Amino acid sequence: SYMSNFLAVFVSLALLKVLFIARFGIYRVTWRYFSLYEAKKLIYAHLLAYIGFVLLYYLTPQSFTPFPRSVLMIDLFLSILFLGFFRFLKRLVIESDTDKNLAKTLIIGANSFAQSIIKERSAYNVSAVVESDKTLVGTHFSDLTVQDMSRLGGLIEKHGIAKVIIAKEYEPSELGRIFDVLQAYKELEVQIATLQNHKKVLKELSIEDLLARKPKDLDKVAIEAFIKNRVVLISGAGGSIGSEIARQCEIYGAAKLILVENSEFNLYTVDQQLGNIERELVMSSVLDGSAMRRTMQLHMPNIIIHAAAYKHVPLVEANMHEGLRNNILGTKVLLDLAIEYGVEKFVLISSDKAVRPTNVMGASKRICELYGQNVESSKTEVVSVRFGNVLGSSGSVIPKFQAQIARGENLSVTHPEVTRYFMLLSEACELVLQAASIGKGGEIFILDMGEPIKIADLARKMIALSGRDDIDIDFTGL
Repeated sequence: SYMSNFLAVFVSLALLKVLFIARFGIYRVTWRYFSLYEAKKLIYAHLLAYIGFVLLYYLTPQSFTPFPRSVLMIDLFLSILFLGFFRFLKRLVIESDTDKNLAKTLIIGANSFAQSIIKERSAYNVSAVVESDKTLVGTHFSDLTVQDMSRLGGLIEKHGIAKVIIAKEYEPSELGRIFDVLQAYKELEVQIATLQNHKKVLKELSIEDLLARKPKDLDKVAIEAFIKNRVVLISGAGGSIGSEIARQCEIYGAAKLILVENSEFNLYTVDQQLGNIERELVMSSVLDGSAMRRTMQLHMPNIIIHAAAYKHVPLVEANMHEGLRNNILGTKVLLDLAIEYGVEKFVLISSDKAVRPTNVMGASKRICELYGQNVESSKTEVVSVRFGNVLGSSGSVIPKFQAQIARGENLSVTHPEVTRYFMLLSEACELVLQAASIGKGGEIFILDMGEPIKIADLARKMIALSGRDDIDIDFTGL
């Protein structure tokens, strides 16, 4: 008697399950990546399908009566079991099949990203996992026993490791200690996890990873409140600092950007790097007072970030008149116009070389700071932010060393004891915006650049990262 309604029950349940499984996106999941998260969604889809069937039964009982109630429970468990089992089976087959011809890999850091790397058995032959967290040492991690970080060198030799993946985020000092161990193995390929578009990916370990100081005191809410829906004028917008500040202003929701730049190519480049934000490209020198006045009249910016300057110390030393004229008078022209047109905030990008300056570039920046602190500005808040060396910025030592390594030349360092402070460009520019957001006018903000680094040590690390043993350091004298 139950068989007379079997077709109606079967078709109703099947359609409801297909509907809810599709609604939860289970059919779009590649089977080899089916995880507990998808299994949970599969259970939810089934529960909703059976609740739907029960409601359907109570609305039209005559369409399904008689039928055994136990069928619902039996079908629920069998359906979840088989639909889940076949999807997991694909993973079990793939993850148990490691290509032994792949390079033997060691992972530093036992976390979810490391687990995803281990699951990629067609790409990696993971032989060991090490961890600095003592609470995880000795635990099992994807069929591997987590080893103590102190055994790193021994494990590389024991397993014949060809590739090391740093899956965990470390402070630069700790990362430096790991690198000191790894650089003893010349043929070792070292990759590190990094965040790109909110997703972790692998890249080659670089000097920036070893030197970056990641600020933990950024107030992104304050930065957004300062920038959002404002018209921001950036002078020197095509330079490394100016272009990064432009990108940050776009991220934090500026209404419009006024990009002032003397170099046609640099202005074109920064324009290409930006998204859909409204912007005006002004190809002019900040020394051109009439051009700057027209720009102010046309666009009436709320905020001015003044990054236009000559900053290369030896070049400014050799071209003293032009360096002083550009840096000092350029700042005066723009700041005077900012005050005249009632700009809310004027941010001067200064330099740590302005501290008791021993060169013309530093002296020019110190004069700009003093002018900003002493000029009468009732409506305009004037703040200065002192930069140290920014990793990879134009004219900095790292691109110079990279070019020398590419040419196979020895690296030129002035003196074994010379030190510099370093910070990532993106981090430094975010801190500039934060300083601007909290400044009330008249202050000089100094970025915490961490500990100073010997240029000679930097050169040695870059030589080690390049894998070349035919390059040395030449000390040229101060």
